[in-house]
Amino acid sequence: MSVHHVLFGTYTKKTSKGVYEAAFDSETGQLSNAKLVYEATNPTYLALSKANRAYIVDKRGDLGGVAATDNSKRPMAEIGANMTEGSTPAYIGVDENRQLVFAGYYHRGTVESYKILDNGSLEIRDTWKNEGSGPRPEQQSSHVHFANLTPDNRLVVVDLGTDEVITFDVTEDGQLNEAARFETTAGFGPRHIRFSKDGEYAYLLGELSSLLSVLKYNAEDGSFDHLMTASTIPSDWDDHNGAAAIRISKDGRFIYTSNRGHDTIAVFKTSNLGAEIELIQNISIEGSFPRDMAFDPEEKHLVVANQNTDNVSVFARDAESGELSLVQKDFVIPEGVRVAFED
Repeated sequence: MSVHHVLFGTYTKKTSKGVYEAAFDSETGQLSNAKLVYEATNPTYLALSKANRAYIVDKRGDLGGVAATDNSKRPMAEIGANMTEGSTPAYIGVDENRQLVFAGYYHRGTVESYKILDNGSLEIRDTWKNEGSGPRPEQQSSHVHFANLTPDNRLVVVDLGTDEVITFDVTEDGQLNEAARFETTAGFGPRHIRFSKDGEYAYLLGELSSLLSVLKYNAEDGSFDHLMTASTIPSDWDDHNGAAAIRISKDGRFIYTSNRGHDTIAVFKTSNLGAEIELIQNISIEGSFPRDMAFDPEEKHLVVANQNTDNVSVFARDAESGELSLVQKDFVIPEGVRVAFED
C-alpha cells in the first residue's frame, strides 16, 4: 500500500482548530488533502491504540486532560474525557498488554495511569507526583515530558525539570511502583527517550542541553548507566536551541532528533551494537521550530511538523547511509506538533 494516513496534533493559539489528517503517498513522499478531523484546544499530543481509539490531549476552560475518541469515524467521535483542574499533559503512551494509558503532565510534574474500559474510555487508576528542580531557568520544578514503556514493559518517565529518568514497575491494574531513578548531568533537561531494538541501550534526548546520551538499560532492576553523549548541533552554534523529538530506524542503525532553533534534523549513526553514536548530518527543516516527526511505515521517509511556520517537511531517507534529503516543504498544517501515522 502506497497511500497512508497521518494525524497531526497542534497548538490552537493562532489559526489551528484541532487535530488534522492528511494522506501520504509513500512512493512520491507527498502529503495531500489536509482536513480537520477533531476540534479541540491545544491537542498537542495524541496516541493511537490498536483498537483505533485516539487518546488526545485537550484543554477545556480551566480543565486539562485526555479525551478518548473513536478514530474510525470522521470527524472523530468522542467516547469520553478525563479532565481535571490544571494544565494538560505533554505526552500520552498506550500499554496494549495491560490495556492502560499513561499521561505525563509537564506543568503538574505528575504521571497518571488510566485503565482502558471496554468502550475505549478511560478510568484513572494511579497518580504519581515528582518533586525537585534543576539549575536552569526552565527547571524551577518537576516537568514530566515523557511516560511510556520500556522494552520489558516497565514504565519509564522523563523529567525535564529535575534532570531525572524514573523507572516504574506497573501492575495489571495500572498501579505505579518506583523501581529505579537515574540522574543526568545538571541542566541536561531530558525530554524524550527511545530504546534500541534489543532493549540493551536507551537514547536520552536533552532538550535544554541539545545533547543525546547513550544509556545502558539494566533489565534486572530497571536502572540506567551512562555510556556516552554527543551534541545534536554544531559546536559553533551559539543561539538558542531546544532538542525535541527522537526516532530510531527499525534496524537500530540510525537515530534522528529535531532541533528547534537550529531548525534542523540531526542524524546519528550507531555503532558497537548500539552503544556508540556519531552525528553524521544536520539538515534544514525548511521552516521554524520542528516538533514531532515520524517515519512512514516503510521508513522510506521522515515527516516533520514545524510549529512556527505552519508547514510540514518530508524527507526521503537513504536506508544505507541514513541520510535525509528534502522531498516536500510547503504542506500546510497550522501550528503542527505531533505526527502519528495511522496505518
